Amino acid sequence: MASHAVVVDEEEEPRSKIGSPGQRKDVADDDSGDLGCCFYILAFFSFLIVIFFFPISLIWSVKIVKDYERAVILRLGRLVSTKAKGPGIFFVLPCIDDVRVVNLRTVTFDVPPQEVDTHPTQLILTKDSVTCRVDAVVYFRISDPIKSVISVENALNSTYLRAQTTLRNILGTKNLKEILSERDIIRAEMSVS
Repeated sequence: MASHAVVVDEEEEPRSKIGSPGQRKDVADDDSGDLGCCFYILAFFSFLIVIFFFPISLIWSVKIVKDYERAVILRLGRLVSTKAKGPGIFFVLPCIDDVRVVNLRTVTFDVPPQEVDTHPTQLILTKDSVTCRVDAVVYFRISDPIKSVISVENALNSTYLRAQTTLRNILGTKNLKEILSERDIIRAEMSVS
């Protein structure tokens, strides 16, 4: 049984409110454009290091991204561009930029056999109270590298866990007869969720 797992964006509550009670402002939305003097000092020293150690600094400042990868650059923890870099060659500031490379190829993994029953033993219990053992294969690919880096800590692991949960939830609503005879319908239900 194949499934496509999709990362769903969930609305977040504002993390912190600042200002007067009538004035609501989210700290995460505070993009006034002013990076502060600390940023400019660090950027200046980073440029000096690159110029002073030019041949050696190319090792740390030149990055190459393959055709099937994209790079998301975080400068001092902030997203540099709304578009991922790549494929090709690009320059980063050493000691300031953090480059996260995201693979855009389709990834497959096996969901280990899920036995349908109660939670403590991780078995799956069908609608007609029959325990069954089911395994699956998940195919997924990252379509937005920036969201996968910013919104999810570990996209592969979260997709893996979501596939297991979805498999248990959907099969728990089916009879054993439906599980055996309606594989295409179950596959479609899992693709939607």
